[in-house]
Amino acid sequence: MINFRYHVVSLTAVFLALAIGLVVGTAALNGPVADSLKETVNGLRKDNQQMRQTVNSMQKQLDTEEDFAAEMGQVVLPGKLTNRRVVVIDLPSGREHAEGVVKMLQLGGANVTGQIDVQDKFINPDSTTNNNLLELAVTASRPNSVSTASLPGNGHGVETSSALLATVLLDRPQGTPPVTEADRRTVLQAYSNAGYLTAQEKISGPAEAVVLVTGQPYVDKDSAKKDESVVKIADQFDRNGAIVVGGMGSSGGNVVAVVRGDPVLSQSISTVDNANTRQGQVVTALALVQQLTEKKAGQYGVGDNAAGGLVPRLPQ
Repeated sequence: MINFRYHVVSLTAVFLALAIGLVVGTAALNGPVADSLKETVNGLRKDNQQMRQTVNSMQKQLDTEEDFAAEMGQVVLPGKLTNRRVVVIDLPSGREHAEGVVKMLQLGGANVTGQIDVQDKFINPDSTTNNNLLELAVTASRPNSVSTASLPGNGHGVETSSALLATVLLDRPQGTPPVTEADRRTVLQAYSNAGYLTAQEKISGPAEAVVLVTGQPYVDKDSAKKDESVVKIADQFDRNGAIVVGGMGSSGGNVVAVVRGDPVLSQSISTVDNANTRQGQVVTALALVQQLTEKKAGQYGVGDNAAGGLVPRLPQ
């Protein structure tokens, strides 16, 4: 029969074993195992320090390259876009890079007629947004100088509204009624009041070209439809004037990738896949020069599908 003394002896044996194990383990760790662990930790610490130095060196090199690109912009851009009228349109994904693009355009002498911030709401794929955009484009804000026949009749709100915005922001074809300043203001105000876009300042008049500043492709559940809508924006402005898309990256479904993969769009829309850098912002301005002077589109940047290389080759 198991009695109390048996339990006491058993518990004592257990604790004695634990104590012996701790002593033996500590002794082992203080020997070769501990030395090996210390050596490994010291090696990892050294590798980490070297990697940190490498990252700092690469960041310094990148900053230097960006400074070089900015200084080269001051050499190659002045006078290239003198008296050229350009409107800048940016999407939320590329908004933080739009200011740099505007500065390079102005450095080239361009007259930036205005900057339009397109809001996420504009490319929201739900049916309510689609219907509201159609209503704005076809009836609520359409000036008499723009006929409904000149707008897409496919029921796509983003495409139809983009066509109207391109009509009032860019030059009209010869032989068509001009859009008055009052009409332009009415259209932009209607879309602004509805929360679809924001004009950073008063639009000074029609432009002959547009730079669309975008970013990475969307990644949410509606990403495919949103990316499709951005392409439709670019396509409609392309139908009304010269256009350069300054983006970030050229993979996935973003507009840069889609344009480069489309044999028709790539013949008339220029793209730059690193407009988030100063180098890319300089190239964006140069790509617009090529569009306006040579009537030629090109695909530039650092992506594998940048068929035109890093920089457009402009005639002397």
